[in-house]
Amino acid sequence: MPFVTLEGIEGCGKSTQARALAQALGSDAVLTQEPGGTPLGRDIRQLLLHGGAMAPAAEVLLYFADRAQHVASVVRPALEAGKVVVCDRYVDSSYAYQGYGRGISLDLLRHVFDLATGGLMPDLTLLIDVPVELGLGRVGRRGPHDRLEAEERAFHERVRDGYHALAKQDPRRWLSFDGSKDEAQLTPELVLAVERRLGVRAGGVR
Repeated sequence: MPFVTLEGIEGCGKSTQARALAQALGSDAVLTQEPGGTPLGRDIRQLLLHGGAMAPAAEVLLYFADRAQHVASVVRPALEAGKVVVCDRYVDSSYAYQGYGRGISLDLLRHVFDLATGGLMPDLTLLIDVPVELGLGRVGRRGPHDRLEAEERAFHERVRDGYHALAKQDPRRWLSFDGSKDEAQLTPELVLAVERRLGVRAGGVR
């Protein structure tokens, strides 16, 4: 069954849209996230988002440790059971944040990805794109920033540029959407895209 991921910068609204998309797809859909989609992953998420300063290499390895456990215990079993998996962030977050944002070699990240997941790629990736100013403005209204949200604006600009580059490199897998739209207006667009690209029928949203 299809594996769908949602990507975007901080404050783009992808978590809200992931929940809405999974709900629209009904009982055949499994909603999950990275980091934090497993009990081990929740501990790693706490370190990554609310821990102290860490070396970029340590950050990369923690994200991929979370991903290895997540794929082994949640994503692959769900796909093998015939479920549609809707995942809030996956490997493209590492490419955008640690690759383009932190300057770590994309080739190196791809090698670690192969080790962690066996090369399991999404069938479709939905990029919820917003300007950095808008995304960070939304984040600012949510309360205290986590470790990544608190990064300088230039970092977030590099991450957004990275997402654009990734989407351009693989247009058959990526679809980009305007995340500045009203949530209720955007959700049907995502559902329709999944239906058309993957042949999945949704009953909850039109």
